[in-house]
Amino acid sequence: MTDNREFEIVYDAELPGTPERVWEAVTSGTPAWMFPTDQWPDVKTVQEHPTHLVSRMDGPDGWFNQLEHVLEPLDGGRARLHYVHSGIFADNWDEQYDGASKHTAFYLHTLGQYLQHFDGKPVVFTDIQSPAASQTPDGFERLKKALGVDSAERGSVVELELDGVGRLSGEVDFANEHFLGLRTSDAMYRFFGRNAFGAPVGMTVHDFSGSGDSSATAAAWGGFLGKVYA
Repeated sequence: MTDNREFEIVYDAELPGTPERVWEAVTSGTPAWMFPTDQWPDVKTVQEHPTHLVSRMDGPDGWFNQLEHVLEPLDGGRARLHYVHSGIFADNWDEQYDGASKHTAFYLHTLGQYLQHFDGKPVVFTDIQSPAASQTPDGFERLKKALGVDSAERGSVVELELDGVGRLSGEVDFANEHFLGLRTSDAMYRFFGRNAFGAPVGMTVHDFSGSGDSSATAAAWGGFLGKVYA
């Protein structure tokens, strides 16, 4: 039996960018802070630049997925974002809702980091998944220990020397039991403890150095993750 129920995730945030810059980031700029969305067959049902955007996908049997962004300007070149993600989850409703809502907070935090530190820079995006062995209850903790940041808090300065990856020098910009964000002078590294939501631990690299190579990044981090979960 499927458990098709509607959901709504609402999030309000102040962002360090004008509504125009936020609009750019959430439409054409998603690889810089989340993941590429240009392959999605969505329809822009509302498109009032730069204050109101609604993107929607519809499927069989009433299924839908909808993202709404409402933007208003604030003083100092900032914007207030009212974000609503609504739709239908089929199966494992509680787990899916828990995972989606917690991912939302992390993604929108990362959007703020992008706008503050890298806005408008070209990005090379890489997505790397850990082996299935990472799906254990302690999967994310194992990764944080291997990185040497298991006790690091937001704002901690880190100097890491990682086997096969090299040197990372930067700051922990996000840290909780499910997610970790590291920001260097030219990249953002996002780590996702999806073992808590029934999936392997994952990570993304958003490289603003101008010399990023997605294949090399995937090979280096894939090798590191392979050793963590060997």
